[in-house]
Amino acid sequence: MFPSISPMPLFAVPSVRHAFGALLLALAPFSLQAQGLLGGAPVSATVVQSDQARAELLAHAPEGAGPGQPVWVGLQITHAPEWHTYWKNSGDSGLPTELRWTLPPGVTAGPIGWPTPRKFPIGNLANYGYDGTVVLPVPLTVAPGFTASHIDVQLDASWLVCRKECIPEEGRFALRIPVQGSTALHGAAFDASFKAAPTAQAALDSRIEPAPGVLKVSLAGLPKTWRDQTLEFFPELPGVIEPGAAWKQSWAGERWSAEVPLSPHRTDSPTQFALVVARAAPPGQGAGTTGVRIEAPVQGDWPAAAPLPAAVPEALQTALAENAASAASDKTGATPLTLGAALLGALLGGLILNLMPCVFPVLAIKVTAFAKHADDRRGLRANGLAYAAGVVLSFVALGALLLALRAAGEQLGWGFQLQSPAVVAALAVLFTLIGLNLAGLFEFGRVLPSGLANLQAKSPTADAFLTGVLATAIASPCTAPFMGASLGLAVGLPSTEALAVFATLGLGMALPYLVASWVPAVARALPRPGAWMDTFRRFMAFPMFATVVWLLWVLGQQSGIDGTAALLMLLVVLALLVWSLGLQGKSRRVLATASLAGLLWLGWAIGPNVLRLQTDTPGQAVATTVPGLIWQVWSPQVQADLVAQGRPVFVDFTAAWCVTCQYNKRTTLADATVLQDLAKKKVALLRADWTRRDPAVTAALAQLGRNGVPVYAIYQNGQPIRLLSEVLSVEEVRDALAGL
Repeated sequence: MFPSISPMPLFAVPSVRHAFGALLLALAPFSLQAQGLLGGAPVSATVVQSDQARAELLAHAPEGAGPGQPVWVGLQITHAPEWHTYWKNSGDSGLPTELRWTLPPGVTAGPIGWPTPRKFPIGNLANYGYDGTVVLPVPLTVAPGFTASHIDVQLDASWLVCRKECIPEEGRFALRIPVQGSTALHGAAFDASFKAAPTAQAALDSRIEPAPGVLKVSLAGLPKTWRDQTLEFFPELPGVIEPGAAWKQSWAGERWSAEVPLSPHRTDSPTQFALVVARAAPPGQGAGTTGVRIEAPVQGDWPAAAPLPAAVPEALQTALAENAASAASDKTGATPLTLGAALLGALLGGLILNLMPCVFPVLAIKVTAFAKHADDRRGLRANGLAYAAGVVLSFVALGALLLALRAAGEQLGWGFQLQSPAVVAALAVLFTLIGLNLAGLFEFGRVLPSGLANLQAKSPTADAFLTGVLATAIASPCTAPFMGASLGLAVGLPSTEALAVFATLGLGMALPYLVASWVPAVARALPRPGAWMDTFRRFMAFPMFATVVWLLWVLGQQSGIDGTAALLMLLVVLALLVWSLGLQGKSRRVLATASLAGLLWLGWAIGPNVLRLQTDTPGQAVATTVPGLIWQVWSPQVQADLVAQGRPVFVDFTAAWCVTCQYNKRTTLADATVLQDLAKKKVALLRADWTRRDPAVTAALAQLGRNGVPVYAIYQNGQPIRLLSEVLSVEEVRDALAGL
C-alpha cells in the first residue's frame, strides 16, 4: 500500500496490492453469505430467507410451457408466526408486494392473481394481507412463434413484512422452465392459491351509495351458504374507507348490506367500485377464505374530502402548511449555488478531509515516503500524480455509483458504502492486516510468492495509486465544511456536472500531497532516512488498530453485539493465519492449514452474524446532563407534532460511521452552556440516525438540499429552516439559539 520506508529489502511497509490480495483470502468466509456490498438486490436464486419470511419462486406448467399452454409462475411467501405481508390494498398502512419480471422475447407476464386477503386489526387500525403460506400467482403467455427449448424467468421482488414492526425485504430470483414436458411439482400450492382467489360475480342489482361519513353497500347474489354470517369487506381502491373503524352489516333475505366509515381525506371518487367480500378467516392459513369480487355501480355523489384527517388538530394543519411553504422556499434557498460555487466548496471540503482522524494514519505513512525519495524528484512527482489519480478516480467512481443507484430508485446518500456491514467488515479486515504488518507480526514478502512480493519495488506508482483509493474509501463517509451544499447540489445536476463536483472534491483531498511532491523544498525539509523510520513504522500500527476499533463500533450499530463479536473472533484467527504463513518448515504447514480451516469454519458458523442487520429501530432516547433535556429518536411525525406545538426543534442528522458527527456529539453538543441555552429556549432535541439505510432520513436530507451527514437543522413554526455548519462551534449554536 505504501512505498518502503526502510532500506532493508523485506522490511517494508505493505503495498496496497499485497494487502488487497490478503484481504481477498481473509474475506473468503463471507463470500457465501454476502447479499451484495451495498445492501441492494441479492444474487439470483430461487429462495430468499430471513427470520421473518421465506420467499421462493415457483413454476407450474402441467402441460408444458409451449405456446397456448397454461403456464404459471408465482412467488410463495411463508411467514414466520405473527408476521404478515400485504394485499394490493394494504389497508391503513403497509405496502403491497411488487413483482418485476424479466422474460425472453415472446413471453409476457400478466397481473398478479391476488388471493382473497384477511384482515389484521391493530388497535383502531386494520391492514389487509396474508400470513402463514401464500402463493401470488402470475400467468405467462407464450407467443406462437416462441421456439426456444426453455423459458428463463427472472424476478425482482420486494415485499414489506410486518408484525408490530415492519421490515422491507427484497430478492432476485431466477428459474428455467422447460418447454417440453410437465412442470407440476408445486401443483398443490398453485391449486390452493387458485381456490383462494375471489370468484368474479356480476353486479346484478348490487349498488354502492356514498353518504356523509359513510359508504352504504348493498350486495345481491352472494353465496347462499354465507347468509346470516359475518363477512369481511375489502375495497380494491385504497384510501376510500377507514379499514379499522367500527362498521355495521346486516342480512335481509339474500341481500347483504353494510355501512362502512368513509375516509375524510379520500382522494378518489370512482363511478364503479371494485370490492371483495368474504367470510372472516382465522389467522395462520395464508390467504383468507374464498371471496367474491364485484364491480358495483356508484349511485349519488361523493361527499367532499377533507385535506387532512379529522383527528389532526387545526394547529398541526396550520404548522404543516407553514413549514411546507418554508421548506419549499428554503430548499431552493438552502443551496443557492452556481456550479462554480459548488466546485469551490468541493475543493475546500476535499482539502479539509485530510484532517479527518480516520484518514490521517494513511496520509501520515504516505508522507514519510518522502524521506526515502527526497532526492528522487522524478519518483516523487510520479508518486504524487499516481496518488492524486487514485483519489480523484475513486471519488468519481463513488459519485457515479451513487448517481446510478439513486436513478434506479435507491434512497442513498454520500457515505452509503458504510451503511453495509459487509463493507465495514472488509475495511476492518484490511486495516487489521495493515496494522499487523506495520507491527512486524508478518512480512508480505514471506507469506506471498516472491514474484508478487517483488512487484512493489518494480511499480511504486501502483502503490501510490492504490493508497489514494484506500484514503478515499476511508474519507468519503465524512462531510467536511463546504462539502454539504456542494454534494446536495451535485446529486440534482446533470451527470457530467455532478461528476465534475465529485472529481473536484477528490482533487481537493489530493492537493496537499500533490503540491508537496512537486515542491522540492517540502521533501528537503523532511528528516533523512534512518533507524527512526523503523520505530515510526511500528508506532503507526496503533492508529491502524484504533481505526479497526472504530469500524467494529460502527458494525455494532448495524449487526449488534453478536456481529461485532463474530468479526473479532474472525480477526483473531486471521492474525493467527498470517503469522503462521511467515513460519518455516513443518510448523508453517501444520499451523497455516489448521488456522485456515478454522477461519473457514468460523466464517460458515458465525460469519452470517456479521452481515445480518438488526431488526430493531436504531437509536434510543439519550439523556443529557441537563435534567429534562433528552435526545429523542427522530421521525417525520414526531418532528411535525413538536413543531405544531410551537416548540423549536433541533435535529441532529448523524451516523455511527461519521467521525465528524461523533466529534460534534462529544464536544459542542455536550457543552454545558449550549445545553443550558437549549433548555432555556425549550428546544426539542431529535436525533436522526442514518447508520443503516433509512429512506425517511434520506428524504429529509434531500429536502434540506443535503446528501450526507452531519447536518444540523433548526425548525420553528412559520420560520425558515436554519442550517448550521458541519463542524459545530459553541458560538455558532448559541448565536442560532439566541435568535429563537
